[in-house]
Amino acid sequence: MAASFLIMLREGLEAALIVGIMLAYLARTGHRERAGTVWAGVALSAVASLVAGAAIFLTAGSIEGRAEELFEGTAMLTAAAVLTYMIFWMRRQAINIRAHLHAQVQTALETGSALALGLLAFVAVGREGVETALFMFAAVRAATPAAAAIGGLLGLAAAVLLGYLLYRGTYRLNLRAFFNVTSVLLLLFAAGLLARGIQEFTEAGFVPALIDPIWDTNGILHEASLLGSFLKALLGYNGDPSLVEALAYAAYVVLVAWSYFRPPTAGELQASPQQAR
Repeated sequence: MAASFLIMLREGLEAALIVGIMLAYLARTGHRERAGTVWAGVALSAVASLVAGAAIFLTAGSIEGRAEELFEGTAMLTAAAVLTYMIFWMRRQAINIRAHLHAQVQTALETGSALALGLLAFVAVGREGVETALFMFAAVRAATPAAAAIGGLLGLAAAVLLGYLLYRGTYRLNLRAFFNVTSVLLLLFAAGLLARGIQEFTEAGFVPALIDPIWDTNGILHEASLLGSFLKALLGYNGDPSLVEALAYAAYVVLVAWSYFRPPTAGELQASPQQAR
């Protein structure tokens, strides 16, 4: 539940901010009547996201045995890679995403094309939706479907509420702090996805375990317990991992955390003002 809540909260708030920026710009430039086109694009992107999610889950449910292990392993590794890219992309774009969206909306308005404006909303929000479908598939594999669904719905509801309050200006959320905290949690979630993906490939016989298990802490904290299940879903806790899983998890956390929190280089500092223009 915790992982799906976090995923939907983060992805949902990003989508809400995108929609809010577009609607606020339309209102400020005297094109409030075009808001319906934006909402139409958002609605179509939601449908496309549901279709993508259904395709992933139906595909997973139609295969068994070694093929299922390979499919789930590939899905886990893909989700970890996409999640990592998304976090770093958002950190880079956070500075100028508002200006970038304003420019795209203005271009659509100048062309007078409702299709262009709706397509902009569809693509911007749809990307978040397809990512969410992939991440939710991974989250469901670490929890019960019911718990993942409840957590996802609660996260989406919280994201919609926060997005609305931010749009109305009645709530001041420190977005930088919010995205930094959720980024750390999501990076740990991605590390767990990486380890679980490797575990699937190990079970399929494609990756050697080296030592299996390298330790067993289930006697202290069983991964099937309430706390163990929570940590497994959110952080990828495994009571008895193989050596290759533990090495992959540790290497990912060290390398990605260093990349995310390292001080910017002189070249990056010089490039930031240019990108913000």
